[in-house]
Amino acid sequence: MSAQVLAFLRNWTPLPLAAPGRVRNPAAAGDDAGASTAPAPGGEGDPLSPHRDARLGSTDKELKAGAAAAGSSPTALGTPWQRELRVEVMDPAGGARSQLPRPCRVLVLLNPRGGKGKALQLFRSHVQPLLAQADISFTLMLTERRNHARELVQVEELGRWDALVVMSGDGLMHEVVNGLMERPDWETAIRKPLCSLPAGSGNALAASLNHYAGYEQVTNEDLLTNCTLLLCRRLLAPMNLLSLQTASGLRLFSVLSLAWGFIADVDLESEKFRRLGEMRFTLGTFLRLAALRVYQGTLAYLPAERVVSQVPAPPSVERQDQQGPTDAHLVPLEEPVPPHWTVVPEQDFVLVLALLHSHLGSEMFAAPMGRCAAGTMHLFYVRAGVSRAMLLRLFLAMEKGRHMDYDCPYLVYVPVVAFRLEPKDGKGVFAVDGELMVSEAVQGQVHPDYIWMAGGCMEPPPSQKPQQGAPPGEPL
Repeated sequence: MSAQVLAFLRNWTPLPLAAPGRVRNPAAAGDDAGASTAPAPGGEGDPLSPHRDARLGSTDKELKAGAAAAGSSPTALGTPWQRELRVEVMDPAGGARSQLPRPCRVLVLLNPRGGKGKALQLFRSHVQPLLAQADISFTLMLTERRNHARELVQVEELGRWDALVVMSGDGLMHEVVNGLMERPDWETAIRKPLCSLPAGSGNALAASLNHYAGYEQVTNEDLLTNCTLLLCRRLLAPMNLLSLQTASGLRLFSVLSLAWGFIADVDLESEKFRRLGEMRFTLGTFLRLAALRVYQGTLAYLPAERVVSQVPAPPSVERQDQQGPTDAHLVPLEEPVPPHWTVVPEQDFVLVLALLHSHLGSEMFAAPMGRCAAGTMHLFYVRAGVSRAMLLRLFLAMEKGRHMDYDCPYLVYVPVVAFRLEPKDGKGVFAVDGELMVSEAVQGQVHPDYIWMAGGCMEPPPSQKPQQGAPPGEPL
């Protein structure tokens, strides 16, 4: 057992263990009546049944057998690291962190094909034993196709759960949040606490939460263990949410990032190398550098420093009728941006990135300047003219967050609360939380502290100036 886990265990005192987890069988609750009840697949990479109730008792037995094989059955758990925690009433409008109750019931949405295709195996060996010790009971649901999680949370009875746990990459959390925002009761649904357990390729959100909690940067099973411990700790922290509007009338929400140009190309074009895990992005970076592209478009943004002195105009009746929070800083895309916005004079870009968190991948520390304040996001863009060699240096240095130390004149960073990006002739692709979006005019605004995530934050407040740069004598 790692020293990190042992240290965590010493801070908890024993309480009775939770009931064992189970695999959700929607048919038992009256869903999909008359649907097939063929057993759920047990092996990795096996095709999943198209029926929701295929997640049944045989998988439950496999989970118990897997826990026992790992020495983590309820009779061999050792000392549980639990103590009484005061349960606070959550107020998403307030800044105070809250806590999950004890005992705790969670719904785990797991993508068995995410990343290297080992998510179910990792859940058995690394997550399930820790949940049992922490008095957290669970129901496991396996997603079967794209947008399946989105559909599930749209109709799920959320009152049964204290939190929704998403075990996959960033794309599945994107599905869950947008599914919650599409419910008739979206205002209360989006307050349901969420937890990100990394089992995908990028795992940027999990890496960011790991960073905020004060853990060192880790990957793979170590990152999964850390994020599971954050869930077991039960602390909740509010996180920003990015609302996006497109020229075609689409509205969606981002929990992590919107990328255009180089980063989006690498993210989407490396999808074919998914089985390589995090290495897919390194390979994709080299391939895209060999055929570097320049994208034309117009970029404008509202700097965070100007928001204090500017009162947003009242929203139009049309936008007030829109489901979801009002984007008070945005005007319709067919209108020019407000005069207090900044319009970037250049129109040739290598990349544009709007980022809500510190990491762009588990080994891509993209925002070393510190955690965003409530209602703000990181905006990066790289102007055309940067050499391939410099761009490669920037991406290699990003692993440790040292890319800003180069003072590259082509790399621009500014904290913003809103932005607008209009690609010329629809060139390039957008990646929203790693998911493909049609290239068209898009604008977005951050909504402060809008969702709750499991993760104890130990990072200094954004008002404190972070230390940047390499230690004396250490090469970049």
